[in-house]
Amino acid sequence: MRNGGAWRAAVAAAALGSLLAAMTTLTACEDARHGAGAGAGGKGAPTSPAATADATRIPDVGDHWQRRIPTDSRQVVAVYGDGKDSPDSTVVLYTRRGSGHGATWDRIRSWPAHNGKKGWTTDHREGDDRSPVGVFTLSDAGGVLKDPGSRLPYTRSAGFAAPRWWGKAYWHDFDYVIAIDYNRVKGTPPNDPTRPEGEGKGGGIWLHMDHGSGTSACVSLSESAMEYLLRTLDPDRHPVVVMGDRADLKSSH
Repeated sequence: MRNGGAWRAAVAAAALGSLLAAMTTLTACEDARHGAGAGAGGKGAPTSPAATADATRIPDVGDHWQRRIPTDSRQVVAVYGDGKDSPDSTVVLYTRRGSGHGATWDRIRSWPAHNGKKGWTTDHREGDDRSPVGVFTLSDAGGVLKDPGSRLPYTRSAGFAAPRWWGKAYWHDFDYVIAIDYNRVKGTPPNDPTRPEGEGKGGGIWLHMDHGSGTSACVSLSESAMEYLLRTLDPDRHPVVVMGDRADLKSSH
């Protein structure tokens, strides 16, 4: 009986360990397990510098958000949501050329993407299934897979793995992730659960691999897009993400 009790205790401890590991993963896009659709695949199209009315500004971003882009940032990942309540978006990478007031933004590459399944919000709350509108720094990366050559600090851990009770379409969501610095502590792994503004404001919002439909709040892209961003975003160039639906992004106040 004593041996049987010890065996049952060991099984229970192992099960608890698996549950705790899964809970760590659930800090990001925990509702991604519901539903799947057509993928936002594709390798992304290299583009020539965009012809804009004012090349010193990020296109289709109004004064309100333009002013929030740090002056030392030389890389911007812009996420243009199709609509306030749409899960579909386009991600564009811009790099800054030159210095001072005459510096210009070049459009480098773009990809189809997904955002929160219910769209966007300027007041994100835990569980609202909407991505937060705003300008956020990009400081840390990680994932299940080995570092593909990331310039951002990269943490490889099985703790990123999606629980296997999620649908198979979601199992590789967190193979690569880049933390969006919304309600998190910079300089920590993306799956660190600390939320300085409190649990109610949500957190664990990442750029991660796409599963074919909207997310809980993250932005998802193809594997090739994530690899490209990981190899390109450079801490010395102070990368940020500017994200939101097109109407909110164009806001001037």
